Amino acid sequence: MRHRTWIWLYLITLPSLTNMVHAKETLSDNRNGQTTAVDSGSAASKEVIIQTAANEQAESTKPTFIAGDAPSSFYQRARSYSTHPESDPPRYVRTLSKTGIDAFKNLYWLDVGLDYRVRYEHRHNDIRRSRITTDNPVLLRTRAYLGIKEILDPLRFVVEFEDARRYNGKFPKDNRDWNEFELIQTYGELYFKDALGRDDLGNYRPVRIRGGRMAWETLDRRLLGSNQWRNTTNNFEGFRVTLGQESNDWEFDAWGVQPVIRLIDKFDRRDKGQWFYGAIGHFRQWSKIITIQPYYMGLIQDDDGGTRVKREIHSPAIRAYGVVPNTEVDFDLGAIYQFGRDGGQKKSAHSYLLEFGYTFQQAAWKPRVSAFYGYVSGDRDPNDSTNNRFERFFGFARPWSADDYIIMENIQAPKIKVEFQPHPDLQIDGGYNGFWLASKTDRFNNLLNGSGNNRDRSGNSGSFIGHSADIRARYKLTPHISTTLGYSHWFNGGFIKNQQLAELGETTAGTDFFYVEVAISAFK
Repeated sequence: MRHRTWIWLYLITLPSLTNMVHAKETLSDNRNGQTTAVDSGSAASKEVIIQTAANEQAESTKPTFIAGDAPSSFYQRARSYSTHPESDPPRYVRTLSKTGIDAFKNLYWLDVGLDYRVRYEHRHNDIRRSRITTDNPVLLRTRAYLGIKEILDPLRFVVEFEDARRYNGKFPKDNRDWNEFELIQTYGELYFKDALGRDDLGNYRPVRIRGGRMAWETLDRRLLGSNQWRNTTNNFEGFRVTLGQESNDWEFDAWGVQPVIRLIDKFDRRDKGQWFYGAIGHFRQWSKIITIQPYYMGLIQDDDGGTRVKREIHSPAIRAYGVVPNTEVDFDLGAIYQFGRDGGQKKSAHSYLLEFGYTFQQAAWKPRVSAFYGYVSGDRDPNDSTNNRFERFFGFARPWSADDYIIMENIQAPKIKVEFQPHPDLQIDGGYNGFWLASKTDRFNNLLNGSGNNRDRSGNSGSFIGHSADIRARYKLTPHISTTLGYSHWFNGGFIKNQQLAELGETTAGTDFFYVEVAISAFK
């Protein structure tokens, strides 16, 4: 707890890294000659228009911006592979007045969405399981969203429902795939559209204060994600404050929440013995070249009456992404350090993430080739008083492995990826990946259902986990139906083979994962 003073100083001073003077410009309510600036900087989809769809332009003393004459947003989307947060509201949500249905043309204040997804998976020799077999589960997920905005401003409300199930599987229900009839978001919001004035492009700088049950993604999703791939959703109960918005040259986001425990046969509840909090600064003044995101995340957990370890983990970090000027070379770089207490041990862990890519803009299919290397520390010595295992908080595992085998702890992962778009409605990507334990004396978390044989404390099983090749195609069949087809082959390394032999008395050369997914949305 001795670090709390430092934490609050960090949270308080982070916004001052920007030039706050722009937020204090005095605006006149009676100016003439104002135009409309449309925010084109959606976080995950150009189809979703968020918050700034009707922004007014700056007062007459500033330049008037006309569509096509100048950018209307400072936001630049990272080109890195699979790092784009879900939009807010989610991609399947539309404002009723923008659905093209005449009966709804005046309902500008109502956001709605209805989404259904079915995915068939063929998993042969899945290393996450406690026995070697073939499984063919069918995963179903239904979501519905209702949001009220503008008409009652500053009061806004959101409710989102989810029903997630898995059928035809060989293994017991778990909360990764199963969460029946659950409210994953129920929050109220105070929204002050012009509380901080406007930026140099004329976009309002709003203030948002949310309280209730929430689900969201941020940064590259590796530490905080709602897990769009997984059938169930990460969510939290607490408070979140946002200064500015995605289209602004700076934005500040802070939260203090308790994770929601997903219960298979009961309604979900918050974990009263755990707090997850953090703050992020998004600095986009130079976004055509680089976007800088310093951030801090922390976790405090009690021992829940002796049933788990007491923890206090602090994680300052920085991320920067962008495009090298006058080239098509892009980059996404991150560094994270963690300290605190983990049980009776001192915490000291770290991670660094490097990705460089090149897009062939002159080619018809706009192919992008990228190289990635991620290092995430593991516990170096199981017998000392320091725990070096990285804490992944509530991150999204899928960017690490198409098989969903890898999470962000104790891993070294070089990758080569190729992405291209042969048709406006068709996107294809594939890659080759290698995986090693960062520490051969620490665990491989997802192996053998998390049993004790996912770790060799002696290190004699080596550090090589395996390598894999994967390919994925995404096709928009109609404005309402999206499809995905994917395949990955995993080659088992020495560590997996040794641990499977110790636990099961048998092993395999590798695994196969094939899936077909169909998602249907009620609105275009």
